[in-house]
Amino acid sequence: MNSFRPYLAPLLFGAGALALWQAVSMRYSSEQFPAPLQVAQAIRELASGGQLAEHVAVSLFRFAAAYTLAAVAAVPLGLWLGRHAWALAASNPLIQLVRPISPIAWFPLAVLWFGIGNAPAIFIIFLSAFFPMLLATIRGVRSVPPVYFRVAANFGASQGMVFLRVVLPSAFPSIATGLRIAIGTAWIHLVAGEMLGAQSGLGFLIVDARNFLRTDLILAGMLLVGILGLIIDGTVEWLESRVLRRWGMA
Repeated sequence: MNSFRPYLAPLLFGAGALALWQAVSMRYSSEQFPAPLQVAQAIRELASGGQLAEHVAVSLFRFAAAYTLAAVAAVPLGLWLGRHAWALAASNPLIQLVRPISPIAWFPLAVLWFGIGNAPAIFIIFLSAFFPMLLATIRGVRSVPPVYFRVAANFGASQGMVFLRVVLPSAFPSIATGLRIAIGTAWIHLVAGEMLGAQSGLGFLIVDARNFLRTDLILAGMLLVGILGLIIDGTVEWLESRVLRRWGMA
């Protein structure tokens, strides 16, 4: 019973949300606000026709490709900028100039540069994930206490050893925070990118359902987006906790 207790509150909250959804749906027609059972049937319809697996696979591929590229680019760059104040001072005005621009504003250019298909969506997702990762990494490196470097120097640690044993573990909590924030921004812009110019994926599914006035499919797509986002975030949180435990920080 005690092992089940942590799951009790989420289960009760979920049951209450479903009950509220059902109650609200009874005040509207099924075309305006479908009931939970209708949305479940829409998901079953997609699954039986093979469309569900196709849309989910395409969206996950675009997300994984863009998120990985952003991490590979942003984290090393952030580590380097955080360790070199002159480089950060030189590049920070450009970073702060480009960072506030919405990734969606880049979409017309992305279509001109990359055409129609996976590439524009991947580019938009990359932009949305890059800056949270970059800024969090820089912040993590800059917040390493100077005394750590003095102690490492007193013990004769090499630059590589300082990076691996001092900078990276100390900055990792901030880096992990940036990685998790980037998941949310990247997943949101994945759906937006697929709504604007893709022919597959969960965002396209929602737009296509809107064109046919299938509100049950619209809500089904929204629900799938939320569930997949929850799973991805939980996976990254689990990996983060594993790394923190290995370094004795959890």
